[in-house]
Amino acid sequence: YDDVAESKEGRKHIIQSIHTSSSTMKPTTTTCVSAALLLAAAHNPTTLAFSPSSHVHSPSVALRSQQTRRTSLSLSAAAIATPSNDDSSSTTTTLTKQQKRIQQIRKEGGIFAFNTKFGALNPYAIYYGLVSIALGLVWFVALTFSQLFYKLTGGKLDKRRRLPVFFSHVWGTLLMLFTGCFPKVENWDAIKEFHKSGRKAMFVANHNSWMDIPFLGHTIGWHNYKFVAKKELEKVPILGKAIKVAKNVLVDRSNRRSQLLTLKQGMKWLDDGVNLCTFPEGTRSRSGRLMPFKNGAFKMAHKAGKPVIPVSICGAAKVMPSYWMFPFKPAHNVCKVVLHEPIESEGK
Repeated sequence: YDDVAESKEGRKHIIQSIHTSSSTMKPTTTTCVSAALLLAAAHNPTTLAFSPSSHVHSPSVALRSQQTRRTSLSLSAAAIATPSNDDSSSTTTTLTKQQKRIQQIRKEGGIFAFNTKFGALNPYAIYYGLVSIALGLVWFVALTFSQLFYKLTGGKLDKRRRLPVFFSHVWGTLLMLFTGCFPKVENWDAIKEFHKSGRKAMFVANHNSWMDIPFLGHTIGWHNYKFVAKKELEKVPILGKAIKVAKNVLVDRSNRRSQLLTLKQGMKWLDDGVNLCTFPEGTRSRSGRLMPFKNGAFKMAHKAGKPVIPVSICGAAKVMPSYWMFPFKPAHNVCKVVLHEPIESEGK
């Protein structure tokens, strides 16, 4: 190529050959063949050779051009037809995760268990859900009555909002009774003695299942108490209404001012003779391991001079993990609640 290009006649021949090739082939084919020829030239410079005495390509160039063209088109078609290894691997991984989840659900809930976008279900879970909803409708009517009562009386009666707490406790107790979900409670006598003393406390418990809420309420018993909960729970049907009517303490974690108001509201309830209970982790633990505590609940107890009562809820995730819509089996003889001795906050 260099030898041909050194002469004026050779350079004219090269330019004329390129124009001739470009005009006789489609643009896409020209691009494909040119790329293949350039690739071949890069590996073997002697592949391209023009005869200075002729105005046409050398037979060897023509033959090699055709072979290269066929090879390039074949490679292009194969590239289009063959799926990406990354996409195939991703699909396989997704299917594997779904299959593992289905296997886990079947292992826990039996052969009739199935998954939905809202969570897994089996026959017992469906029964639990129906009972919960049926009792929930009665609960909703009772809460609406309470709301109307406070509106008519201007909030001058039942200032501690004991009535909606009572209705909520009835709902939880009947639900656990009809579904066989009462947990075993250890050291209950010590807490009963604490209640008899007339003192109030901040109950703090671990949290890795929705079952923790009725379990904690059952453990505290028929006493007035308020939950310290995240504001998002207001959106949950019926439960959100119960939270608002009973004036539970709600925390807006995105608003610093709201957090300060929550602290004052919690301290006021403790000073007014109402127990508080909360899950200091701030959310459910998906792994079952205890997560770091938020310090808000302990600040409330410390500033109000009230004791903290630790509560250990064991096995709740064994009957209702985070990916189940309702419990898949009764909690009786599976779950237990351990009440620990009160820890004084004064002087701490």
